[in-house]
Amino acid sequence: MHELAVTESILSIAQKHAAKANASKVTDIYIVIGKLSSIVDDSVQFYWDIISQDTICEFSTLHFERISARFICLNCSTEYEVAAEMMPCPNCQSIHVKVLAGEEFYLDSIEIER
Repeated sequence: MHELAVTESILSIAQKHAAKANASKVTDIYIVIGKLSSIVDDSVQFYWDIISQDTICEFSTLHFERISARFICLNCSTEYEVAAEMMPCPNCQSIHVKVLAGEEFYLDSIEIER
């Protein structure tokens, strides 16, 4: 259910920047989401279709970019990428790792019409 709050934030940010740019319409919104994030694209899209009605963002297209999860082993300094979830270092099997990427969530850019 947290996707509703997240989607409301995206709408607010897009509307604020569109107003500053004197936009008549927001056409596209680009969102970056890390693979380790708990954000579900389909849920954001579902809420977007509802809450963007009757706003400057209505009928805009959401574009989702997923960032892979990257870790560094704090024992042997190996950097590695994983598909979906945390896993031990492939070099030394240590679980003493730090996340380098994959937790991101932000609105990257919007496209407008004036």
